[in-house]
Amino acid sequence: MSAMRIFVTTILACLATLTVSPGADNSLRAAEPSPQAETANLTTPKQRLDSLFADLKKERDESRARQVAERIRLEWQESGSATVNLLMQWADKAITDDKQPVALDILDQVIVLAPNYVEGWNRRATLHYQMGNYRKSMSDINRVLAIEPRHFGALAGMATMLAAAGKDELAMRAWQQFLDIYPSDRKAQEQLGELAEKLAGSRT
Repeated sequence: MSAMRIFVTTILACLATLTVSPGADNSLRAAEPSPQAETANLTTPKQRLDSLFADLKKERDESRARQVAERIRLEWQESGSATVNLLMQWADKAITDDKQPVALDILDQVIVLAPNYVEGWNRRATLHYQMGNYRKSMSDINRVLAIEPRHFGALAGMATMLAAAGKDELAMRAWQQFLDIYPSDRKAQEQLGELAEKLAGSRT
């Protein structure tokens, strides 16, 4: 077991025993929910995502669609676990500091703790891609899409790797799936158009 994995495991054990007494400092307590947060809590995460995806599919203005897509990403990032959220912050910091092996160890722990947390798999897929581990990246993308088939970020990553591997028809299918979910994304439209032209040229 690596030193980083031992460190993360130790921190997790400490976090599991952490409690806040009624007289504790206010900085350790959850902030009072805003009216917007209370409204958001009236629906489940799935209901919020379904509503956002419906908006994304019908929105034709690129700027407004981008805002909806960002709200979807924020929903994906929320794990429902303070421990997992903290580990994700540590992973992001390690990536920013160019400590990729450390980030990978942390993301491995995230996936062990929360195997159905889609963003854990997605973040590790992205990291594997950055490290040149394309097969592992594709494996993680498949897990992302098994949990959330509408994950347009994972579909974009899949399409990019398939195109780089020369599998243009499969890449086209991935971009088509992406655009079925997020039809106003201009970059995806351009990528699909370029692949269609390439394939048409190869058949003439």
